[in-house]
Amino acid sequence: MLKLPENFETFNEARQAGFMKMKKLKEDGGRVVGIYCSFVPLEIIMAAKAAPVSLCATSEEPINAAEADLPRNLCPLIKASYGFALTDTCPYFYFSDLIVGETTCDGKRKMFEIMNELKETYVMKLPNHRDDMALTVWEHEMVKFKEKLEDFYGITITEDDIKECIRLKNIERDVVLKFLELGKLDPSPVTGYELGTKLDALSFIPDIHERISQIEKRTEEVLKDWEENYKGRTSKRPRILITGCPNGGVRDKTIKALEELGADVVAFDACNATREKIEKVDPQLPIYKALAKKYLNINCSIMSPNTARLEYIGDMIDEYHIDGVLEIILQACHTFAIESHYVKKTVLEKGKSYIMIETDYSKSDVGQINTRLEAFLETIDK
Repeated sequence: MLKLPENFETFNEARQAGFMKMKKLKEDGGRVVGIYCSFVPLEIIMAAKAAPVSLCATSEEPINAAEADLPRNLCPLIKASYGFALTDTCPYFYFSDLIVGETTCDGKRKMFEIMNELKETYVMKLPNHRDDMALTVWEHEMVKFKEKLEDFYGITITEDDIKECIRLKNIERDVVLKFLELGKLDPSPVTGYELGTKLDALSFIPDIHERISQIEKRTEEVLKDWEENYKGRTSKRPRILITGCPNGGVRDKTIKALEELGADVVAFDACNATREKIEKVDPQLPIYKALAKKYLNINCSIMSPNTARLEYIGDMIDEYHIDGVLEIILQACHTFAIESHYVKKTVLEKGKSYIMIETDYSKSDVGQINTRLEAFLETIDK
């Protein structure tokens, strides 16, 4: 019988439910691989008959514990990731067989070295640019990762296994993108807060068929509601695009606050949103090259140069009829902070309002952020 953490009884009901769900999965013989980033090729994990699960990283709760080993001036996402692992308070880390990291930034890369002392952590070496050599290197990393899972679990992963998982993941990407594109409807029938929290919740469901079913059902509900209650009406609420760092840990004081101030958050250029969904894996290419091409083309700020992101933000402004852009930067995330220079230029050249908020997971700046968001909305003539 698998053990639960010693402090299990002190967790809230949602956390306890997560532990029990993952405990049952493991007791039924399931394999679990923990991940942190959208650059990790989920198709290969799925082909190993393992469930890829997103690991907890969006709360200030474990940061004090993490700072015993990590610098205080590190990105809150990195500290929370390590803190949850260190304190055994993330059910998905606790029951993961293997953790998969990636070299998206120096802070994460070095943190993964320390995390490896807690549980085996395999790190994929991601190139930070896009050319033929980078594609070749990343394709090699795909093969190495497949071989690592084969060795770790004592199994053989066939190309047919991976092809089937590519098919399923492409279906899921289409379904999630359709859900996110509900934001194109005007007036907006769904809050940006719901869009974001729904996607986060999906990332903790190990069964891809259940994820697809849930998101299709919710999309149909929202479309029906729009037809009956929104279609043909006009709205004076400003339409906002969110870009920048992962926003799960700061969603309440940014996205929710914006909507409570009278705006509609309708579009997301974010890691768990359209950024990863816009390109599918090409089933016509050799499988490892196809995976490498798709995952190398995610327009994250760790890529240099990263003009694809700027072009996509410009397209989203047009397609979603955006009035203003909020860029969220987590403290000490240098790549997004520097790239905000170009994002601001892109937004202003489109004649739209722009604001950049740099923050962490604490609540100490809630009042200041609210004041700045109010002033931002006053710049929008709607």
